[in-house]
Amino acid sequence: MAKKAARPSTQKHLDIAEIREDVVIMKDGTLRAVLAVSSINFALKSEDEQTAVISQYVQFLNTLDFPLQIIIHSRRLDIEPYLEKLKGLEKTQANELLKVQMADYRAYVTELVSLGDIMTKSFYVSVPYSPMTDRRRGFFDRLGEAFTPAKLVRLKGTKFQERRAELMQRTEYVAGSLQSIGLKSVTLDTQALIELFYRLYNPLESKGEKMVEVGKMQVET
Repeated sequence: MAKKAARPSTQKHLDIAEIREDVVIMKDGTLRAVLAVSSINFALKSEDEQTAVISQYVQFLNTLDFPLQIIIHSRRLDIEPYLEKLKGLEKTQANELLKVQMADYRAYVTELVSLGDIMTKSFYVSVPYSPMTDRRRGFFDRLGEAFTPAKLVRLKGTKFQERRAELMQRTEYVAGSLQSIGLKSVTLDTQALIELFYRLYNPLESKGEKMVEVGKMQVET
């Protein structure tokens, strides 16, 4: 019986070579760190506060000497777990009046959701580091690494740690600058990065499937 041809792994079609030590390593040898960033209600601020926020943001952009990528991820809010929780509380409620009010509220939320998709937004900042832009190193050193960057990143732990340190310095600077604008941020660790990309590339499967811990994963090589 002829064996079925193995399907190519999805990873082969992605620009990501691997994720480790809180860093995304791209196939071109560049690194990425990702910040999850909070939001502010700009419309509710006074005119002076809005002007201050804009001024600080412009100042932040003008001080950057490397590119940034700002990502806004929108997805439909899954309200079913919340409705199921309400249903359970309703069944155990001893007060008949509160029980009726909870049933009415659950019906109201269900009807509200049916009228249109309720979206939730997440905000991220991708901070890059490219060895090709490291001006302290010689031209021929950078040119030589350009031909096999991903291989060097995987094999040479010292080089990876040096580049990671440079990336984390940039990330800390970006986080501090965002804080001055009133935005809280946190650097995604390895587990959070894997879960983020899994949700992005598998939106349907990720709804009902919980990711296992990084240490328990079996990674295809």
